Amino acid sequence: MEFTVREMTPADYEAVAEIYGQGVESGTATFQTFVPSYEEWDGAHHKFCRYVAECGGLVVGWTALTVGLIRKPYEGVAELSIYVREGYKRHGVGMALIEKVIENAEKYGVWMLESRICRQNIGSIRLHEKCGFRTVGVRERIAQDKFGQWQDTVEMELRL
Repeated sequence: MEFTVREMTPADYEAVAEIYGQGVESGTATFQTFVPSYEEWDGAHHKFCRYVAECGGLVVGWTALTVGLIRKPYEGVAELSIYVREGYKRHGVGMALIEKVIENAEKYGVWMLESRICRQNIGSIRLHEKCGFRTVGVRERIAQDKFGQWQDTVEMELRL
């Protein structure tokens, strides 16, 4: 599969939202129950290291960073969000997106990436491991999924 990774633009948000919606519906990618508006999404994510993967003009995956920890000493910690369109998983899209973030995050003062992954999302956990992340813990019954079931998250990090 041929795809390219490029910087995300506001015009990409319709596709980003569609892919995020697939994650919401899966029940294993996020505990959110709705897709935010562009304004909400934009305000919640850093303005840097926003990337999309595109295949034949179709956005097939995206990644962005949010503030990992809010206190000043931790401002170099960023939480990684990554989503890949159904039908395009396990084709290198996720790895290419994460590698692009790893390549560029330090330029913006990020020294550690962290991810909180639904424990049952084995594919995402394996992807993060392949990209050098390590598991630092499991938070049990941390949040309820869209079905009202308590779920665990696997906490992973990568020091840059």
